[in-house]
Amino acid sequence: MPDEFHQPIATDEFHQPIATDVPTAARVYDVMLNGKDNFEADREVAEASLAIMPELRDIALHNRAMLHRVVRHLAAEEGITQFLDLGSGLPTVRNTHEVALEANPDARVVYVDIDPIVLAHGRAILADNPGTTVVTADLREPNEVLDHPEVRALIDFDKPVCVMLVGILHHLSDEEDPAGIVRVLRDAVPSGSYMFITNFTRLSDAPESAALEKQLLQQLGTGRVRTPTELAGFFDGLEVLNPGLVPLPLWRPDTPVTDTTPVDVRFMTGGVGRKP
Repeated sequence: MPDEFHQPIATDEFHQPIATDVPTAARVYDVMLNGKDNFEADREVAEASLAIMPELRDIALHNRAMLHRVVRHLAAEEGITQFLDLGSGLPTVRNTHEVALEANPDARVVYVDIDPIVLAHGRAILADNPGTTVVTADLREPNEVLDHPEVRALIDFDKPVCVMLVGILHHLSDEEDPAGIVRVLRDAVPSGSYMFITNFTRLSDAPESAALEKQLLQQLGTGRVRTPTELAGFFDGLEVLNPGLVPLPLWRPDTPVTDTTPVDVRFMTGGVGRKP
């Protein structure tokens, strides 16, 4: 792998028109984060979901806040300098590269998303960040992601990597084998690497869970709320860092919190595992 940071590789592989009338997970998430890179179709989905579960925006913000804490910890305390952010969404609203570079100026970040608008916006936003790039690829084909020339140009898979699956696996159905995807990614990185995963999680039989899952399926065509046992299965073969797999606000908070978060905020949980 070359020592210098690379220049983006020209490719026509994903040069396709952006369908602004079709909602995408990346842009709906941007709406939830109070971002500006979204369209009316995305806002309609977000509003419909918020009508069922108003706390969904808080969950999205908690998800981004946990990302900040995890990336900062790994870059500053664990010496991780490589981050592969899969299903990343738009690299805006203070994202992985900003946090990682603040903690470690040598950090390298690759964002991967299937939405072509992520590539279009990301390349412009990251033009002055030679240690960061955006790749358009399909998470459901993990080997293609791992072999992508731009991924290989920045990520050295002989050195520890943080593989990030933050709020993305719940967009994959069981038939798409998310556990198998996680295994491929886990097996591709060396000892000392980390997996960071968050997912919608059904911690109770509250009707809100079933209603939101139905809404996700209707509006985005995706949405799989998983049980704590199913989430734990994604961490097979890994050493889970304290405090374990927990509701997002409870993962190493910057300020003390009590374990009294409402059930709706607990609707999404996550954790970090280290490959021994």
